[in-house]
Amino acid sequence: MPHLTRTTRGAASTEVRIGFGVPGFAHPLIAPIEWAELARPGTPLKWVVLNVANGPGERPDPHCLEAAGRLRNAGVRVLGHLDTMYGARPFGELISDAHRYLDWYLVDGFRLDRCPSGRAALPEVRRTVTTLRALVDDAHIVLGHGTHPHPGYAETGDELVTFAGPWSDYRWSQVAEWTADHPPERFCHLVHGVPRGHLDEALRIARWQGASTIYFTDRVDGAGAGDPWESLPGYWDDIVSRVGTGVSE
Repeated sequence: MPHLTRTTRGAASTEVRIGFGVPGFAHPLIAPIEWAELARPGTPLKWVVLNVANGPGERPDPHCLEAAGRLRNAGVRVLGHLDTMYGARPFGELISDAHRYLDWYLVDGFRLDRCPSGRAALPEVRRTVTTLRALVDDAHIVLGHGTHPHPGYAETGDELVTFAGPWSDYRWSQVAEWTADHPPERFCHLVHGVPRGHLDEALRIARWQGASTIYFTDRVDGAGAGDPWESLPGYWDDIVSRVGTGVSE
């Protein structure tokens, strides 16, 4: 299988300690069980994205503030969702949204969704990230490429989402060689449509490819199914028990 042809990470790759990065549930009024579940003690969470309305929304939302507060009180990073539109979103709009997230929800950092991955866009992404870091002490920045970007992005974000897509693609995916120069804590994989019977295989792929942040769900995308990230996977308790409570930071 292609994902097992990579040998540069060696045996240590199987010892990668996995934790969850949650790309964002539906609004807390629509998905109250999901948001409550994330605050359960012992869940190996690294971060959770708060996406109010493809961003912070037009005004503070008390339900989102309460949900974010419970997570932060439990020691979980809450990240604001900033849609870069693959580099088409103006710098000023992104920073304005960031200020709203900080003022209204006290977020710990940001996920730049639909982040461009090419070399030409790197200076503008660096500009945005540098400005975001100036706004938040110890900000955690996740660059949501969804694919392997130019290696220069690894020096910009704290984590890179190097895969976001369906299980049918993930199970045959290959990792870029340059990722071996960085620790697993720098990479995240988000995979939908993962059948329960393939959870162990999916976790092996993440470890072999050197990604210590994951989110796997059996929810699917398209055909009127909605956003696959909006609700918990049907096997949430199962995957939590497989990952365990230990998260390497």
